[in-house]
Amino acid sequence: MFEGLDIDKMGQIVKELQSKAKDMEERSKSVNLTAKAGGGMVEVTANGVGEIIDITIDDSLLEDKESLQILLISAINDVNKMVEDNKKSQAMGMLGELNPFGKI
Repeated sequence: MFEGLDIDKMGQIVKELQSKAKDMEERSKSVNLTAKAGGGMVEVTANGVGEIIDITIDDSLLEDKESLQILLISAINDVNKMVEDNKKSQAMGMLGELNPFGKI
């Protein structure tokens, strides 16, 4: 069933994949993704690993707690989705570079 399977080559592929994943995470820290809500009244920026690094709130919202909460939740959810989409895209790109079966 596993005839011709080169365990050493599979080990090398796993090591390469781990190395690329670590590199991808380091690069992701320098990626900034920004989501806006309320026509830009609230902006939330996260890096590629999902850490919130900045929040901007229009002064007019400081008197309206309920609206501020709704817009913050919306912007945070949007930026989290952007982070996940970015991670998936990078992972697919990384996996696309690997070919465990050699040249076909």
